[in-house]
Amino acid sequence: MIITPKRDYEPNREYAFRTVRDNIINLEIKPGSLIGEQEIASKLNLSRTPVHEAFLELSKSKIVDILPQKGCRVSMIDRDLIEEARFLRRTVESALIKEACSLATPEDIKELEDNCNLQEFYLNTQPEKLLELDDEFHKIIYRICGKMQCSYMVSLMSLHFDRVRNLSLHAVKDLKIVADHKAIAVAIKNNDPEAAVAAFSKHMGRFDLDWDIISKEYGEYIS
Repeated sequence: MIITPKRDYEPNREYAFRTVRDNIINLEIKPGSLIGEQEIASKLNLSRTPVHEAFLELSKSKIVDILPQKGCRVSMIDRDLIEEARFLRRTVESALIKEACSLATPEDIKELEDNCNLQEFYLNTQPEKLLELDDEFHKIIYRICGKMQCSYMVSLMSLHFDRVRNLSLHAVKDLKIVADHKAIAVAIKNNDPEAAVAAFSKHMGRFDLDWDIISKEYGEYIS
C-alpha cells in the first residue's frame, strides 16, 4: 500500500478516502482484497472514525462492499459498472467540452497546452504519471465551465473506469491519450465544439479497443 503525506488542511476523512481510493485504482489494493478499518487507521495514524466514513463514501460507488464486523471487500472489475461510469462521463463531459469552446480564456488554453506537454514528456519516461495528468486535464475543463461539484460527483462514479484506465497504461503499448488530449485542446482553442466533441468521443472510445488486451492480461481480477 502506497501512503502519501497528508495535505495541509486536508480533513482526516478526505485523507483516508484519497489514500484508499488511489491504492484501489493503482491496484496496490487488489480486486477481491479485504481491508479493515483498524488496519487502514493504523497505517495512516488516524482513528477508526474517518476511515469508517471513507469506506462508506467509497461504498456509494460500489468500488467496495462493506462487510459487518469485517471491514470492506474491494470489488472485482465489473464491465457493466465500467460502462455505466463511462456513459456518465461521456454525457457530462461532452456538454462541458462544447461549453468550454466559448468560455476558455487564453490562460485556460495555456493551462490545457501545458498539461499536454507534460503528458508528452512523461509518456515514455514515467507512464504512471499519465493518469494523474489525464485527470487534471479533464478537471481544467470542469473549472473552465464552473462545474467543480459535477467533477466530484463524476469522479466518484468513475472509480471503476479509472481502475481499468490505470491497467491500460501497463497493458496497452500504443497509447494514444496524449494525441487525443492535444486534439481536444486545439479544438477548444479554435472554438470548434464539433471537433472538440469528436476528439473527446474518440478518446473515450479507446477503452473498446483496449478491453481485450486488459481482460487477457488481468483476467483474474475481472468478475
